[in-house]
Amino acid sequence: MIAPRRFLPSIPSLLALEALDRLGSASAAAEDLSLTQSAISRQLKQLEEQMEVDLICREQMRLQLTPAGIGFAKEARTILTHLAQASVNLRANPDGGSLNLSILASFGLHWLAPRLKDFVGSFPGVTVNLQTHKLPFSFEGGTAQAAIHYGSRDWAGVDYLPLMPKHVLPVCAPSLMSNAAEEADELLQFPLLHLETHPDSWEQWFARHDVSAQRLKGMLFDQSSAMTQAAVHGLGIALLPDFLAETEIAAGRLILALEGPPETLGEYFLVWPPEQADYYPLIKFREWLQVQIQEGAT
Repeated sequence: MIAPRRFLPSIPSLLALEALDRLGSASAAAEDLSLTQSAISRQLKQLEEQMEVDLICREQMRLQLTPAGIGFAKEARTILTHLAQASVNLRANPDGGSLNLSILASFGLHWLAPRLKDFVGSFPGVTVNLQTHKLPFSFEGGTAQAAIHYGSRDWAGVDYLPLMPKHVLPVCAPSLMSNAAEEADELLQFPLLHLETHPDSWEQWFARHDVSAQRLKGMLFDQSSAMTQAAVHGLGIALLPDFLAETEIAAGRLILALEGPPETLGEYFLVWPPEQADYYPLIKFREWLQVQIQEGAT
């Protein structure tokens, strides 16, 4: 239920408050909103009277926000951002809406993106907008309505749809190793490449091969794509998701550094805030994803 109207400020007053907080002066806020300073002052005064709280400190003809005003401006900025995004989505997708999905770059670009054509064909009225993120990631302050999460169920306050385990393969350039190693511990003789979001992946991988390896050092990357290119250029051995590693192996750019099946490190999930659970585009995207996962498992 929406709060009584007396608690709902007007959009012009919220815009004035947000602009004053962001720009620091009434003159700058007026220029930003194409208003006069007196109009800005009136909007803020009306907001204070409606809220019955002092939001503005008026000293020496300058308008400054009180602590309460600063906090309220932050909330207003988030609300205005979401409202503007909703308006853009409505104009762009009047028939079915859109889903703002935050993705992990390697999973999104190499597994999800090639399959999205099927979703578009099945639900032509729904648009999926992709934005990439690194871990850790939060829905607060952003426009994402769902996200791809990797690891375990360690994200508080969200709902989960399990997608698939993350299977990884050790790969390197043919110039680094002419043939795959016979034993896992042989890889310790070579430079190992690491992701800063999962710096212990190699330790986990070696542990599954009964090899003691702790506090391993090596080049650190913030994205799997950058680490993949480093491996292609012979800078070290990388642990890559199988869907990415197999593509590079088929192209001849990488080879297996150790023969054998992939190891499982963590799991991929689709996650979303509970308040988005009944959002139509998200419902259809979840249903479509479940079909994709089931077909991939058969």
